[in-house]
Amino acid sequence: MSIETARHDEVAGSSEILTDEALAFVEQLHHRFDARRRELLAARHARRERIARGEPLDFLPETADVRAADWTVPPPPEALVDRRVEITGPAMPAKMAINALNSGARVWLADMEDASSPTWANVVGSVRNLRDAARGTLAYTSPEGKAYALRTDLRRPTVVTRPRGWHLPEKHVLVDGERASGSLVDFGLHFFHTARQLIDNGDGPFYYLPKLESRLEARLWNDVFVFAQEALGIPRGTVRATVLIETIPAAFEMDEILHELREHMSGLNAGRWDYLFSIIKVFRDAGPEFIVPDRASVSMTAPFMRAYTELLVKTCHRRGAVAMGGMAAFVPNRADPDATAVAFEKVRADKTREANDGFDGSWVAHPDLVPVCREVFDAVLGDRPNQLDRQRPDVEVAAAQLLDIAAGGGEVTEAGLRTNLSVGVAYTAAWLAGSGAVALHSLMEDAATAEISRSQVWQHVQHGVVLADTGRTMTPELVREVFDEELAHLRADTPPERFAAYTEPAARLVADLCLADEYVDFLTLPAYELLE
Repeated sequence: MSIETARHDEVAGSSEILTDEALAFVEQLHHRFDARRRELLAARHARRERIARGEPLDFLPETADVRAADWTVPPPPEALVDRRVEITGPAMPAKMAINALNSGARVWLADMEDASSPTWANVVGSVRNLRDAARGTLAYTSPEGKAYALRTDLRRPTVVTRPRGWHLPEKHVLVDGERASGSLVDFGLHFFHTARQLIDNGDGPFYYLPKLESRLEARLWNDVFVFAQEALGIPRGTVRATVLIETIPAAFEMDEILHELREHMSGLNAGRWDYLFSIIKVFRDAGPEFIVPDRASVSMTAPFMRAYTELLVKTCHRRGAVAMGGMAAFVPNRADPDATAVAFEKVRADKTREANDGFDGSWVAHPDLVPVCREVFDAVLGDRPNQLDRQRPDVEVAAAQLLDIAAGGGEVTEAGLRTNLSVGVAYTAAWLAGSGAVALHSLMEDAATAEISRSQVWQHVQHGVVLADTGRTMTPELVREVFDEELAHLRADTPPERFAAYTEPAARLVADLCLADEYVDFLTLPAYELLE
């Protein structure tokens, strides 16, 4: 074989997961699909450059026939008919995976992307845990002796695995001397080790696909699925995918993405923070009308967010696909029941809006929120598993509505700047230490929120935004001043060894990205080079 990996004895479970047969399968995926992946990443860059030169972002004229035609995706398999509440979280460590599987949710989004730090131990361990979960044997005992096991007295969630996005590499796997695609490594290892067991269980293999920007990127995934099923002797169409519409280009190609993946399609999801991150990234050369205010002030009721989510529901239901709502990222604080009660009501209101708009289910980040989300959707769905019959003919969305960021209102404040810098550094430090899902200020933060945090600072500096609460102008000097103050707070709250090992390199990286002359597309790419 021309494939090389990190030493098997360096990571627990490697000998079970990194078998010759599994690696040969990954190698096949690389040889067949990696060149196209790289071409599509180059096409992303070229399209972004055309937009910077004034090309409008609009619905594609060359695919108007796809949007106009009457076609549907296949009916959902039984395990994905009812998705009224989904819990998200990493598949490593095993304790978190077990808690998700014992949460009472209908679906667990087992995340190998934004909620996972891609250490080699986490990549291999996630596949091992998902294999054991499929077998029903996943268990864990903490160093203190506390045992975690899968409950047998409730229905376990259907597992939908999210591999890394097309842009992310895997430096621990080399094929012909070059880094493999993180997407193909994650998918290949997971599919090889779990597909047949999941088929026998009647609940898979199912995938969430992140960060897509075009129908051609969806076509590549479809071709990967076709090849993988044929290679392992699995009936074509067994794989089902849910695509996250979390980039602004993808919002203009929802029909096309469904069409490209239609034999393997399950639904679409509205990903809030990555969507805002994408708006900044794509329109970073545009005028002040594309300035995104403090992330906490951008609600899902903002007109441009309403246009995006209502178009998603209409498009999905017209095509027979489920529409999944966004994340409730609140983490309950049992030491402050009053604040928790207020937050629960906000979550309830958000989920009520989604259910009333026609979404078939939604996401939560914490097991305590599962009953809240389920109660809201139960009230709307009743005995129905979903509301695919709700077609939303009342919704008409034009390109201008999707791009009308200024209509959302909101302000840019110094308080928001401080939150962005503090969260950006604290999350990146935890990511470098191996944790991809981190509770900060009663919110579950992941790579998407870190991306929007540092991107907002960069955008606000580039435009010299005046801060609404202090009247100060966003300059590099102001950012450095506030950055030093927030870093001092983090230093005071962090053990010295951890601060030196993770917080200091995270701070340098975040500061560099926030103040760089040229925007860096993904925080996780330079951060990955710092990851052991």
